[in-house]
Amino acid sequence: MERSFAAEVAKLTLGEGEVFHGEGILAVTKALLQSGVSYIGGYQGAPVSHLIDVLGDAREVLDDLGIYFENSASEAGAAAMLGASINYPLRGAVTWKSTVGTNVASDALSNLASAGVKGGAVVILGEDYGEGSSIIQERTHAFAMKSQMWLLDPRPNLPSIVAAVERSFDLSEASSTPVLLQLRIRACHVHGSFTCSDNRPPRYSRRQALEKAEFDYGRICLPPSIHAQERHKVEERWPAAQRFIREAGLNERFDGQGEGAEGARGLGIIVQGGLYNGMIRALQQLGLADAFGRSPLPIYVLNVVYPLVPDEVADFCRDKQAVLLVEEGQPKYIEEALAAILRKAGLATELDGGEAFARAGEYNGEVLLKGMAAFFARHPVAAAPAAQAPLAQAVAERVEDASRLGRLRAQAAAALGAPVPARPPGFCVGCPERPVFAALKLLQARTGPLHVSADIGCHTFGTLPPFNIGSTVLGYGLGLASSSGVAPMMDTRVVSIMGDGGFWHNGFTSGVVNAVYNRHDSVLVILKNGYTSATGTQAIPSSVREADGGKEAALDIEAALRGVGVSWVRKVPSYEVGTMLRTLEEAVSTLEGGLKVVIADGECQLERQRKLKPLNARRLQAGQRVQRTRFAVDDGVCTGDHACVRLSGCPSLTIKPNPNPLRIDPVATVNQGCVGCGLCGAAAHAGTLCPSFYKVDIVANPRWWERALYRLRQAAIGVLAGRARPLSQPAGAFQ
Repeated sequence: MERSFAAEVAKLTLGEGEVFHGEGILAVTKALLQSGVSYIGGYQGAPVSHLIDVLGDAREVLDDLGIYFENSASEAGAAAMLGASINYPLRGAVTWKSTVGTNVASDALSNLASAGVKGGAVVILGEDYGEGSSIIQERTHAFAMKSQMWLLDPRPNLPSIVAAVERSFDLSEASSTPVLLQLRIRACHVHGSFTCSDNRPPRYSRRQALEKAEFDYGRICLPPSIHAQERHKVEERWPAAQRFIREAGLNERFDGQGEGAEGARGLGIIVQGGLYNGMIRALQQLGLADAFGRSPLPIYVLNVVYPLVPDEVADFCRDKQAVLLVEEGQPKYIEEALAAILRKAGLATELDGGEAFARAGEYNGEVLLKGMAAFFARHPVAAAPAAQAPLAQAVAERVEDASRLGRLRAQAAAALGAPVPARPPGFCVGCPERPVFAALKLLQARTGPLHVSADIGCHTFGTLPPFNIGSTVLGYGLGLASSSGVAPMMDTRVVSIMGDGGFWHNGFTSGVVNAVYNRHDSVLVILKNGYTSATGTQAIPSSVREADGGKEAALDIEAALRGVGVSWVRKVPSYEVGTMLRTLEEAVSTLEGGLKVVIADGECQLERQRKLKPLNARRLQAGQRVQRTRFAVDDGVCTGDHACVRLSGCPSLTIKPNPNPLRIDPVATVNQGCVGCGLCGAAAHAGTLCPSFYKVDIVANPRWWERALYRLRQAAIGVLAGRARPLSQPAGAFQ
């Protein structure tokens, strides 16, 4: 795993009245255990990968409570698990990364939402939105509206997050509807504390089985049931949800507090719960909130962003001249709904939302500060009592500060003369996928440009310099499927990329089976690194697992390919660039038709190093022999062409000043980050570059004969070096 949570798992057993200190995603896990869930599943993805990891490390705790946990093969499989709550009073939770994960699961979610649930069903979503995101920029809100599922967006502090998880199950059961709970990246990793409750064993579990199976045709998604289900959603479930939200106080209202509250009564702020911390920080910078978050401005916090409760909204806005809505992302679903509510209520309150802030992008601190400052410039806050500085003056000063900051940034940009170079993400040092793209780059030097359908995963970095390989990226495991339309239109065979995680997630059926059935004549490269590495190296069906002290056989990708009729399959060690190049060249040029698959086999180097480093540390401590391999560049041979850097792009391969004063070109060098994968030498050999790379074996705690052999070699080198030096030239002089 990316990290072990074995130490934190002990916190999951804290009981009533004890205080939990830790990370947001750990608090979510504890809240699930306190909610009496019967089963949990999910698919990893930022920012909720840690939730899967924590649950995996907490299997003993889950077993004690009788809770079933499953690391699902895909988001669709995880969503289908919630079907257990349709007919039975089983509480269940699943998790994945939205919005792409929610799209994969949308078929199951649509049927689940239509049928309704008896037991509480909750989906914990990693709302991967904004500048820290790794996906396309969309919101979950549309899925909630489409399928009539309720969407929570709690304030990002641990007590609020825990309460949201627990109340989500209550809301789900009160309205017979699945609930979506979204957590932004910062909410998942925020630290804090909350007072615990006892973990609740579920009513029905692996320890307490259901008595009998049930059947209710009214819950089957076929006519005529679906027509009744639609009416039930609108006429009963929706009002029940709004009633529960109102009575349980899930949304929060903070009336103005402190000095100046009377003068600020004509204004108000409505904010998504997840944006509350950033909004309060902006108010503090504007002098409109203190260090404890108390503000003279009335604030209405939408911890439930769908559905809205019209009478709550109207009641908050009734005595306001203007209200600022803080809603992140497009389209402005909440703004449009609030405008309709105010119109129906006959209120003249001015609603300011999209005009105050940026039209798109994450609402970070700067965006919130500028937008709120602009709002208060248009709607000045009335002066505070005479004993206090006028709030309007404080706002004006902060607006001027923001303008001054903008001028300073412009001056800094002018002084630099050019923007700071972008630092896009890239492959790790020694990544086994890097040599595959080096081979593809060498292949195109021979064949000419090829259309390469890329995929989602670590290998997506192949679309970046120095490789620039990958014409399209359509979805996880969809690299091969995305080539089906362009392949018949090309004179040359197209190449598709797929990771082993994507293969099991979606690629096997959507890509391989589809290609075999439709007789596609193309090339597929499967990067088999052993894990879903991009999300923290979680296990996949083909991962080798530890079982009872030994290695348990995993599902075999090659056997699966041959099982559906793929006959042309080659497995090549990833780091053998020359062999990979020849295999790829054969794949694109062979006269044999059909799908041709090249499996690049090489374990994720990051995971390999996580296993090797502790092992080597223990060996060193025990005085045992440890050998490490490193590569280096001979300064005297390097020509300064740097083709090796352009071909591999390894972060450990860089340049340094030429030690020869008669040569001005910098030479290549390998820094201490090298893990000895050998790509630099293999790529140089396959590309017929200069032979300046050499291999070094560093031995700690060598055996006696290795020490003797080392001394003999040093003596021989010394003799030979002395003979090569003219007698008139002193040792160490420049040649």
